[in-house]
Amino acid sequence: MKTTVARPLAALAVLLAVYLCAPFIASLPEIGHADWASVDWRTMGAAVGTSVASASVAALLILIGGVPLGYWLARSSSRAMSLLGFVVQLPLALPPLTSGVLLLFLFGPYSLIGRAASGLLTDSFAGIVLAETFVAAPFLIVAARSAFASVDPVLEDVAATLGHHAASRFFRVALPAAWPGIRAGLALAWLRAFGEFGATVMVAYHPYSLPVYTYVVFGGQGLPAMMPLLLPTLAIAVVCAALSVYRRGNRYETAVSHIENGDEPFVPVPNSIATAPSRDLRLAMHVSRRLGPFSLDIAWAPSTRRLAIVGPSGSGKSLTLRLIAGLEDNEGGTVMLGAADLSKLPPERRQIGYMPQDYGLFPHMTVGEQLAFPVDGDPAAARYWTGHLGLTGLLGRFPRQLSLGQRQRVALARALTRHSHLLLFDEPFAALDTPRRRRLQRSLRDLQREIAAVTIVVTHDPDEAALLADEILVIDQGRALQAGTIESVFGQPANMRVAELLGLRNMGTGVVSEPGSIRINDRLVLETADRSTEVGTRVMWRVASRAIRLSARGPLEAVVDSVELRDGERFARLNIGGVLLDVTVDDTLLREREVCRFFIDPAGVSAWTSGAGARHEALHDAAQCCP
Repeated sequence: MKTTVARPLAALAVLLAVYLCAPFIASLPEIGHADWASVDWRTMGAAVGTSVASASVAALLILIGGVPLGYWLARSSSRAMSLLGFVVQLPLALPPLTSGVLLLFLFGPYSLIGRAASGLLTDSFAGIVLAETFVAAPFLIVAARSAFASVDPVLEDVAATLGHHAASRFFRVALPAAWPGIRAGLALAWLRAFGEFGATVMVAYHPYSLPVYTYVVFGGQGLPAMMPLLLPTLAIAVVCAALSVYRRGNRYETAVSHIENGDEPFVPVPNSIATAPSRDLRLAMHVSRRLGPFSLDIAWAPSTRRLAIVGPSGSGKSLTLRLIAGLEDNEGGTVMLGAADLSKLPPERRQIGYMPQDYGLFPHMTVGEQLAFPVDGDPAAARYWTGHLGLTGLLGRFPRQLSLGQRQRVALARALTRHSHLLLFDEPFAALDTPRRRRLQRSLRDLQREIAAVTIVVTHDPDEAALLADEILVIDQGRALQAGTIESVFGQPANMRVAELLGLRNMGTGVVSEPGSIRINDRLVLETADRSTEVGTRVMWRVASRAIRLSARGPLEAVVDSVELRDGERFARLNIGGVLLDVTVDDTLLREREVCRFFIDPAGVSAWTSGAGARHEALHDAAQCCP
């Protein structure tokens, strides 16, 4: 893609680029004037060797300590770590001579450490290494911190649910994913150590490093003697710069030029891997967590395997999944799966599959490596799900080379190779367009019918929950509003907030004024076929859209609030004294703000007791199961 840069910006960029290139160009004519005859090749060779060796030792020390420190700084948000991150970068801001003086305070011959080492830490190879390590370490630490910060922590969470302990997650997930940035920082740190002069000359004038020797020769022989000494430095600098930007084959950064759709539902076939569900495999949980002003406290004991959690953004849906997976501290709560108490196990031992929104595929692993990654994975199960989910031809590809549907199937196959008993999906289709979302929803629904695992889908889409679950939990602000079967919750929401979150229309509250009559306001009284509710009872009501019929002779009058198209059908929204009712309309022309008349069939009006009692009844069993 062609990039257009504003002319003032381009001019500034060119100006600095010319200045940075000019010294190299200016040095070219000086090659012919170089004083090659006066070069002390033995001393220069020893100086080059000293600089290469000391820079390599310093870079190794920096790598060993700098990578864990960069990871620590990237993953911690405490003030103490922020202060530490500031302090370890100070050598970048200090003049090198100042750095050398500070090192003399620590390692000099009159310091406590210097006396203990009998002065061996100054004017020695060790002194050069100490000086170079101090001034060059920030280059790697800053690069490592940035590289680890760019790695999504959820990848390590996924690795935990696949059976890997903390050390394994670091070395097999975080470090490989961050390595391109760390490698660049390591090359720059080595180059900075190789060229270090100020701190080195203060701490260790002898043996000569190449920068110190260059300074000595310049003072004794002048500028003509510089070119022979600069050539090895320039050559080494070019090699290091090339290594810092080199990307091996651009492995997983760039997707292939063409990706097939890959989102079609798979075709279930008879198998021996996906077993029939066990009656004892049921979830019962009480999860609790406080994060600043937000607190979550939810108990739920569903009786089926296909489950969904619905709620608005920030309600605690994703946090609930993380508590179930053991990725967050469940403060006094319990998570039971059948007879197993998962809350007593770390995430790597819970035998679950956790799939975040982007499915948590590791960017540095091929599909084949992803499927082989789970601890205790079953090779037979891996082969089965590879073929069953259509992944055979994709084993050599990286995640960037897969469509979203293919990524979903890889994540599923990876979890199923461990015979996971619990699959957790966090907003799995949130970022997809409608046609693709529908295809992947059907694919997941087909898979749910085959496997024995309990599946929990977190979503803000009530239609998705109704498609993929038999039971639903509605939460808001960290609290459960209602739980039950899809039919009961959608049919009789506990309150208007639940109805709003489920996207239900033609609902409200009223009082039974007489048997079969619900008074809504002064202008609207609904007639219902159910006459069993006592007079004076406050109820929730719902009117089916098909029960509302427009008619010039209708006893009710309303103003058309709006006319809109939803799911291929035209709806008119009628306003009756502030109560809004949606009615399907045919080709009859209705205009906004037009007055129309209608009647409501009592058979299409349902009513039920609302309030906390309904909510308490729906959640009572969960509280009993998970005290």
